[in-house]
Amino acid sequence: MAQPALVAAPMEWREEDARLAALIATGILDSPPEPTFDAITRLAAEYFHADTVLLGFADQSRIWIKSYWGEPVRELPRTRSIFDMVLATNGPVVVPDVSQHPNFEGRRLAVRRLQVNSFASVPVRSHDGLILGALTIVGCHPRRGMALDELRMLESLADMAASQLELRRLRHVLEERRPVPVPVAPPAYRGWPTWTDLRLALDQRQFVLHYQPEIELATHKIVGLEALIRWQHPERGLLAPGEFIQAAEETRMTLPIGDWALAEVCNQIQRWNQDGFGHNSLRVCVNLSAQQFSREGLADHVEALLTRSGISSRQLGLEMTESSLMNDRETALDVLGSLRRLGVSLLMDDFGTGYSSLNHLHAFPFDVLKIDRSFVSRMTEGQQPLQIVRTIIELARVMGMDVVAEGIETREQHDLLRDMGCRYGQGYLYARPITAECISKLLCNSTLAISEPEPAEAAD
Repeated sequence: MAQPALVAAPMEWREEDARLAALIATGILDSPPEPTFDAITRLAAEYFHADTVLLGFADQSRIWIKSYWGEPVRELPRTRSIFDMVLATNGPVVVPDVSQHPNFEGRRLAVRRLQVNSFASVPVRSHDGLILGALTIVGCHPRRGMALDELRMLESLADMAASQLELRRLRHVLEERRPVPVPVAPPAYRGWPTWTDLRLALDQRQFVLHYQPEIELATHKIVGLEALIRWQHPERGLLAPGEFIQAAEETRMTLPIGDWALAEVCNQIQRWNQDGFGHNSLRVCVNLSAQQFSREGLADHVEALLTRSGISSRQLGLEMTESSLMNDRETALDVLGSLRRLGVSLLMDDFGTGYSSLNHLHAFPFDVLKIDRSFVSRMTEGQQPLQIVRTIIELARVMGMDVVAEGIETREQHDLLRDMGCRYGQGYLYARPITAECISKLLCNSTLAISEPEPAEAAD
């Protein structure tokens, strides 16, 4: 069998639109576990003596695992995944020995904690032939190749999953009493950029990450970085988030863009480690949108990214605002608990701007509070705003949490925060958000000089 490319060639976005629309029409992504799918993975495990079997369906950036046998998995990143290999070949992929496969260069393939040494994966298609997912059997040891009758057996099991998908789609049609929906793109945002603009920007890698240092106030040593997204538009130049984030939320592009940023941060940490800048201790933080945070499989997704990049969990920080916790408190607690068990840092961003900060602080397992820039900027205006910041710092100390003050722009703000016991800060006083290449030069010195910046521009 011909060896497929590890990374799928860029798919024409209209073809991907049709595939995603067909996936949405099944209603499978947000569905509870189904006994039929569990029966399929169990049969596959027994027939092939597999260590793990995964039945998953892929949206733009993730593989939602709807059933598994063996290693428990809920969600995996799509980029450089087995699913993308299946999509690239438009058919089965069989790799009896990962170490001998040219695309893996002698390395084993990691799926969460499971080290994969062999696998076979076949597509699960829609009624009109679009690949919506894959049924994959995984082995922890190299195995012989797959005979034709074995491959046909695996494809038959995938066909059973496809039949269940079609039943779901038809059930939705009957319940809604309307014709089968025609695949269409998500509704366009009224203005610029449109969904098409954002989608093309993601496909053509126009989004970039800039990084702003977090420093220890007493020593000016760089202790971490915050990743901030920018859009390098071919005609409009470098765009700040304020110019496209609302459109991303309106057009449901927040998830794929956010997932790209999370994966890119992990890859960049890996590069800094290899170059000797990270020393396996530098923490890089990335902001999670409410949509990213609200899904139960987030911890699996993060764990897979950590395993694939080979970085330590303590090098990754995840920032979320209070508003992202408000919709579903129970899910928020479960997701935060799962992330905490991975060992990643959890940061509450913009603390103090919500309605029930103290309640959330007691309930959720955050490691770090980030004092919103609006409080920092008013510290020198009187005793009341200064007392608010002092209270936040003391509250964090009592609860055993670190504090990072955002938006520090003057030496006076720096000195006040340091004297009040705030250990860490970030802002234009130290450095603006800059490229990864510029950050590498700063990391050579590890400390930052303080200089009064020009008046602040738009928020990061």
